[in-house]
Amino acid sequence: MSYNTGKKESSPVSPLKKRRASWSELWVNHHHLLSSSPLDLAAKFQSLTPPISKSKTLLPDFTLLLPDLILIRVIQKIPNSQRKNLSLVCKRWFRLHGRLVRSFKVSDWEFLSSGRLISRFPNLETVDLVSGCLISQPNLGILVNHRIVSFTVGVGSYQSWSFFEENLLSVELVERGLKALAGGCSNLRKLVVTNTSELGLLNVAEECSRLQELELHKCSDSVLLGIGAFENLQILRLVGNVDGLYNSLVSDIGLMILAQGCKRLVKLELVGCEGGFDGIKEIGECCQMLEELTVCDNKMESGWLGGLRYCENLKTLKLVSCKKIDNDPDESLSCCCPALERLQLEKCQLRDKNTVKALFKMCEAAREIVFQDCWGLDNDIFSLAMAFGRVKLLYLEGCSLLTTSGLESVILHWHELEHLKVVSCKNIKDSEVSPSLSALFSALVELQWRPDTRSHLSSSLTGTGIGEKGGKFFKKT
Repeated sequence: MSYNTGKKESSPVSPLKKRRASWSELWVNHHHLLSSSPLDLAAKFQSLTPPISKSKTLLPDFTLLLPDLILIRVIQKIPNSQRKNLSLVCKRWFRLHGRLVRSFKVSDWEFLSSGRLISRFPNLETVDLVSGCLISQPNLGILVNHRIVSFTVGVGSYQSWSFFEENLLSVELVERGLKALAGGCSNLRKLVVTNTSELGLLNVAEECSRLQELELHKCSDSVLLGIGAFENLQILRLVGNVDGLYNSLVSDIGLMILAQGCKRLVKLELVGCEGGFDGIKEIGECCQMLEELTVCDNKMESGWLGGLRYCENLKTLKLVSCKKIDNDPDESLSCCCPALERLQLEKCQLRDKNTVKALFKMCEAAREIVFQDCWGLDNDIFSLAMAFGRVKLLYLEGCSLLTTSGLESVILHWHELEHLKVVSCKNIKDSEVSPSLSALFSALVELQWRPDTRSHLSSSLTGTGIGEKGGKFFKKT
């Protein structure tokens, strides 16, 4: 007979059953995670996380165990196109995502002036303010695209070419915006802005000592008075007079101010500027580190080419969309740019033989020559390229007036030519390739030959060894 005493018998405790780790213990040891790899972190979470009942639907947020530095490192591994979605997870991820953004294009000036831009993205290094400087209503009317800027206008409001200039923010508003930006983004490396003033540049230079690249739209001589305050400026783009958008003047005075203030300049681009010989000469003498000069939409005074000989360390000269290169070049030029390595001409008018001859004479030391969509480049004009004695690379694209014989007559004189690229030049024919030209092709390191859509030379040369000198590959388009 058994008796029930009312007491429950206690079951023996299994020696294999361990006490579950508490969340507080995990949190105290979070500093060990800083030196752990992602695989180590996964193993620690798997071994330390207490079991969760299957009836529960909410899982604990494991990211709470990660310090900000670790979580930022994880987010950095995700492609930029997907990071924006991560900012929608929670407020913490929203804040961390803002810390990772380095570049921003402002389209709403209020976003900058209210301080929200700086609080949202405190670590910005590149800021473009051009679109934000225009008073424009989004999602209305017509989108106007220009190679300089794009903006929207209401239906019927775009009455004249002066619309852009008439709807720019005032200089005073731009100054205040730059002051707010500089106060919160001391790590700024690149700034793009329009319609600013000397004072606006000084505000930026005072706070952003690391700024290395500056792009000024609607720039004038008076604005450049503040350019010297940027001690580490290396890349500068000046946009002066732009047909269809706005009128502003950068003359020899502005170029001289620039030369005196930016002696560490490495790259300079002049768009719609009206300087001349004196300004280019001053830049060459003062900016002795200048390696690349780009002149776009040339409005320079006659004789400006002569100033290039003072740019002793210039390696690249690039002319873009120039209807004229020099109205009255000095034909008696005896000096050239001694360090020049590359001459690049894009969408330029090359009809004036005297101008092209002066340009080629100035750049005769170039080793790389590029012609892209240049008007007037026929056999007669191209024959002047024999002035280049040590060309290693020639790239022709969109030169429809040049023929096979015109090309051959020049490049056979270039005994150091190694790279030849001919694209979309419809008057250069496969059938007109002479034995001498074929022999030249066989000696090249690289040949890219696609003068027109009917060209079959590239495929027919496969396996012949042409273009494979020295074990190099034959490059086909």
